[in-house]
Amino acid sequence: MSIHKETELGNIKISEDAIATLAGGIVTESYGVVGMASQKLLKDGLAELLRKENYAKGIVVKDAPDKQLELDLYIIVGYGVKITEVVYEVQKKVKYQLEKTLEVKFKAVNVYVQGVRVIS
Repeated sequence: MSIHKETELGNIKISEDAIATLAGGIVTESYGVVGMASQKLLKDGLAELLRKENYAKGIVVKDAPDKQLELDLYIIVGYGVKITEVVYEVQKKVKYQLEKTLEVKFKAVNVYVQGVRVIS
């Protein structure tokens, strides 16, 4: 789902990939997050760590009622961090930054922890 806006100067369209890249950048700057993960686990149960240009594979943007959006984030957290706190902070930070930047309301920001990695 892309975002469409109409102004007196013309139309604006923000693609899903742009939303995913923005959200992925916010997520990876969060404490305790190693990186974004693919939605699909590899055959041995490991999650693929995504690079910046592939954040869209780890983020799903969905329509919600009342012209709101819903976001699913797939992340990998660092070993030794309190996962519930990291996930809560990611949700709060992503929702605030995206609503402020895109001027669109997000109904939910769902976070799925795909793995835990040791941070070196």
